[in-house]
Amino acid sequence: MNISITVNGKVHSHDVEPRMSLAQYLREVLDLTGTHIGCDTTGCGACTITLDGNAVKSCTLLAVQADGCEVTTIEGMANGHAMHPIQEAFKENHGLQCGFCTPGMVMTAADILKNNPNPTEEEIRHGLEGNFCRCTGYHNIVKSIRHAAEKING
Repeated sequence: MNISITVNGKVHSHDVEPRMSLAQYLREVLDLTGTHIGCDTTGCGACTITLDGNAVKSCTLLAVQADGCEVTTIEGMANGHAMHPIQEAFKENHGLQCGFCTPGMVMTAADILKNNPNPTEEEIRHGLEGNFCRCTGYHNIVKSIRHAAEKING
């Protein structure tokens, strides 16, 4: 099937297998490997991207379902060489260890802050449900998101 998807501001058109997941399309066709595949069941959140402005897990969404949509991946968060404030906050607050979950955490954080510019710790923890980190106790991830909210809101 022929699809056309705007990814990180650039239109991409390809002929894809109808059963190809959006995560596979991003990684294998567009070579955007920041979207990680950890479970193929939407359980871990490593594949989180935004689709038309909303965080979704791309491992169980078919690429053909994203036809005509706008997608932002972790690669699209930065502005050239300047990191997004959320990425900066994760770096400054040690919100990552191995880094495998980090792209999905950053994309989920962006969605949390889009919907609630000044979330409480409890609201952040609730918003992160479905995103798993096997390295940390989430303390620094939550701290990073709170710091990002401060950076973004001034």
